[in-house]
Amino acid sequence: MKKYKVTDNDTYVLIENENGETLGLAKDSTVEILEIDGFAFKDLNKNGRLDPYEDWRLPMEERIADLVSQLPLEEIAGLMLYSGHQSVATTGRFAEMFAGTYDDLPLKENKQAKISDITDQQKAFLKEDRLRHVLLTAVENTEAAVTWNNQMQAFVENLDFGIPINMSSDPRHTSEANTEFNAGSGGDISKWPEPLGLAATFDPEVVKQFGEIASLEYRALGITTALSPQVDIATEPRWMRFNGTFGEDSKLSADMAKAYCEGFQNSDEGFGSDSVNAMVKHWPGGGSGEAGRDAHYAYGKYAVYPGDNFEAHLKPFTEGAFKLDKTGYASAIMPYYTISYNQTPSNVGNGFNRYLVQDLLRDKYKYDGVVCTDWNITHDNHSMSQFISGKSWGVEDKSVEERHYQSILAGVDQFGGNNDLKPVLAAYEMGKAQFGEDVMRSRFEQSAHRLLRNIFQTGLFENPYLSLAKSKEICGNPTYMEAGFEAQKKSVVLLKNKKQVLPLAKKLKVYIPERTRPETFDWFGKKIAATKQFPVDKQIVAKFYQLVEDPKEADFALVFIESPQSVAYTEQDGYLPISLQYRPYTAKLAREISIAGGDPLEESTNRSYKNKTNKTTNESDLDAILTTKKIMGDKPVIVCLDSANPTVVAEFETAVDGLLVHFSATTQALLTILCGETEPSGLLPFQMPASMDVVETQKEDVAHDMTPYTDELGNRYDFAYGQDFSGVIEDERVSKYKKI
Repeated sequence: MKKYKVTDNDTYVLIENENGETLGLAKDSTVEILEIDGFAFKDLNKNGRLDPYEDWRLPMEERIADLVSQLPLEEIAGLMLYSGHQSVATTGRFAEMFAGTYDDLPLKENKQAKISDITDQQKAFLKEDRLRHVLLTAVENTEAAVTWNNQMQAFVENLDFGIPINMSSDPRHTSEANTEFNAGSGGDISKWPEPLGLAATFDPEVVKQFGEIASLEYRALGITTALSPQVDIATEPRWMRFNGTFGEDSKLSADMAKAYCEGFQNSDEGFGSDSVNAMVKHWPGGGSGEAGRDAHYAYGKYAVYPGDNFEAHLKPFTEGAFKLDKTGYASAIMPYYTISYNQTPSNVGNGFNRYLVQDLLRDKYKYDGVVCTDWNITHDNHSMSQFISGKSWGVEDKSVEERHYQSILAGVDQFGGNNDLKPVLAAYEMGKAQFGEDVMRSRFEQSAHRLLRNIFQTGLFENPYLSLAKSKEICGNPTYMEAGFEAQKKSVVLLKNKKQVLPLAKKLKVYIPERTRPETFDWFGKKIAATKQFPVDKQIVAKFYQLVEDPKEADFALVFIESPQSVAYTEQDGYLPISLQYRPYTAKLAREISIAGGDPLEESTNRSYKNKTNKTTNESDLDAILTTKKIMGDKPVIVCLDSANPTVVAEFETAVDGLLVHFSATTQALLTILCGETEPSGLLPFQMPASMDVVETQKEDVAHDMTPYTDELGNRYDFAYGQDFSGVIEDERVSKYKKI
């Protein structure tokens, strides 16, 4: 007696088993349905019989073990690859940088191709290199994402063993200033503050809610692994990835890490078809780069520990991401690019370091999830300052194949940004020569088991296909959009409210100066043209206040700025101080000799920049404040600071009446606070430094070791400080996390 029902669903069919799993199968699939005891099963390896890995009634670990035992070496090696960035969009920088071809033609030249089609390059790495882990960047829209996902999954379903694709994404929920929330209107996906803004809520339940909503939206786009959260404790205030963290405090970061991972991974019974694997990063913490430099670049390869505080950087992992209520631990871990200088027997990048991965992570902390390298660590590096280059820190003298082998010996399972099977197979041969084939086959099977677990536990072997109608219901769901907007408002921190100037009643007249900034460059080295423009959407402002061009007519002024931005290195000037103040900064108190140094591309091992001067690219933000204050006279000036890093506010604090700090919140969220519709409740997840001298002399690996700025009203801008309209906040959040 048949115990299943088959339903057509556009390009695939759904097979619903009674009291069992629902299967998805492409309409043109070469996979047959096997009927056993009245139930339906997919014959994924096309051998005409039901193998244990195809039997959804069996325990997951038994299914994985069966599949691993069947896989040829090439299939296992393919599982150990993680693709470079894939774009399913026609516009934007990712579309320009990562576009593929369609029948050997660019998309614009192939009139039959669509952006949701599979590229030539994708077909090659899926079929020839057996790759099954794909990093998705930009998508055109929900329909394109769904169509592309279903085509990709159908393609691999027809290949040997029918192993589905595990799609992944870097964080994609950050809002843009001019995004407007209208209750009931929906959108693409919900918009939330940066992780640093989530931390500013000091509420793990908000973070868990984000994970629960984001995981549903991810699954609606075909994404089953989140390359997040970033739980590095940001003890170095100058680090360019500061705003991707939960701040500088290990306890707050641990609580947020736990909440984030549980939100993404949990379903009713633990893992399930709504779950998304969390790849927590970056082991063992990447927030202590010397002088704030970042390890995406050769000039920032070293993490240093002048405060001997290495252990504190592990706590968001060991006390957070490894202590989940239902799913145990985050499914995957990504080591950072950094060399954790003088913390282990060998000064090599973390992804090559056996002590950090095998001895510490796996043996001491009993972690049995996937360890995936950060992107491109096995590639050659050719520049001190290029983002798109290899990052083989500490093993630059080795070949690409030898780097793969060293990572495997270190305990790594997977290579981020590598679409090529050959160096993994070469690493296997090296191991076979050194240890024998039995040992290396066992080692590769160990990685395969971990990698397949993350595909099985998210239900992909049963149904990797998406319903466009259901995906559209989820992506931009008004309830989810509202939750993100509420989180934005909760993340805004009120630092100064002189004479209780805030809130400012609606319909008052406001003057907002333009923002100007010179030509600069993004992470990838792409030029960003100089701009002079109005900083926010005038139509959004008009719903709250009367916007005037003449400051003499205004009741108050509102100045929108960003935290100071500067470069840490140029080919011409070498190492430069990263500045958190707007005016030119001379590093008189910098180290005479750097703690760490050395690279094949430079002669000196001393990376000191003592007595060098650097300028910020947005010094004009400070000019805008001071000029506005001058022309406004005694009328209130309010500053909204979009904070990517702590900032030396001493340069302008006395010139302003109100100061709000936010973390990529929308203009609308800020205005609801300014007018009093919403009470500010955010708290600083870091210290605001009193000066650049304080920044220069703090220890890169130590939290809470700066003298915080004290404003003209006597308020100390310390960790866990914030105000509501009644004054300084002293609630249970402050009691729980504030450092005495």
